[in-house]
Amino acid sequence: MSVNIEETLELLFDKNNNVAYKALQELQKESEETDCVYPYMDRLSDMLDSDNSYIRTRGLILLAYNAKWDKDYKIDEVIDKYLKHITDVKPITARQCIKLLPIIAKYKPELKNDILSALHNANTFVYDDSMQPLVYKDIQKALKEIQKL
Repeated sequence: MSVNIEETLELLFDKNNNVAYKALQELQKESEETDCVYPYMDRLSDMLDSDNSYIRTRGLILLAYNAKWDKDYKIDEVIDKYLKHITDVKPITARQCIKLLPIIAKYKPELKNDILSALHNANTFVYDDSMQPLVYKDIQKALKEIQKL
């Protein structure tokens, strides 16, 4: 195995965003192919509570990419916390979260209704006028994708 998962996870918190982003890409790729990141789900869900929006986003991404390996219902345990980020204080993080939800719905069909209802109930008016239509569009797109599943 070329990637040391534990070391690479630590890099997700690096002050240098380029280093952290590269680590995210590696872990995302690993997560698509194997379940080697899955044992760190608790650590990933803790990232959702970070004050740093980049760290929250990285946690959201990696949780979604590990949904297909989730035999212990880790995502089910944190889905409410996850769905709160549909209206994250940072619209960029919200948009990432929304775009990832179809992945979770695909691999966790039992969460589909929770996800749909959170998307339907999301209040995009928390954002500036410039971001509202973008977030709204992301939500509509995610709803369409999830309903097709």
